[in-house]
Amino acid sequence: MNVYQKLNAARLALQSTKLSKSGHSKFAGYKYFELGDFLPTIQTIFSEVGLCGVVSFGTETASLTIVDLDKPESTSVVNSPMSTAALKGCHEVQNLGAVETYIRRYLWVTALEIVEHDALDSSKPLDSKAVELVESRKSIAQDHFDKMDEEEQAFLREQAQSIKDWFGSSEQGGFDAYREVTEKMDSEEKIALWSLLPSNIRTSIKKQGEKKAA
Repeated sequence: MNVYQKLNAARLALQSTKLSKSGHSKFAGYKYFELGDFLPTIQTIFSEVGLCGVVSFGTETASLTIVDLDKPESTSVVNSPMSTAALKGCHEVQNLGAVETYIRRYLWVTALEIVEHDALDSSKPLDSKAVELVESRKSIAQDHFDKMDEEEQAFLREQAQSIKDWFGSSEQGGFDAYREVTEKMDSEEKIALWSLLPSNIRTSIKKQGEKKAA
């Protein structure tokens, strides 16, 4: 088998296992996979099929290189842009560690196509008028998203997942991630991104923004 056939075999083997999510976002109300929930299993499967994964971090890009141990020159690479974090109460090394842990997790989730459920909306039921208003706003944002090409949509989905993951660790960290992600976006991209975020995170972003403006 070539490296892609081995990788596909590893994905199928991983899907047949029962992985448990140990990560829990009390704020966002959903569970997620920590790196330790799936990486030991992946390493065992990789050993069985003859693969090895090597994560490296550069100034602007991080990558996971999957190497065919039978043909080391044959590889498959997953890339991710590097990011920064400014978590409250953390020094620079801790922030760097948080970023690298998140990106390492993201690279493995992408490479093995590990599926995670979206965050559950835990807000209280709305009355009919409120529902109509929310649906109208969501429809406008969704229209902006639908008009974008597949590459732009994939990029925005990645950014939305990044923001949700940061909110799972820290509300302030999530807000900082949102500000960083949207800093260089135009209005169309911001509206489209907004449609991909659950209502509790949108509410938190609004409140944090109001605090900053006060």
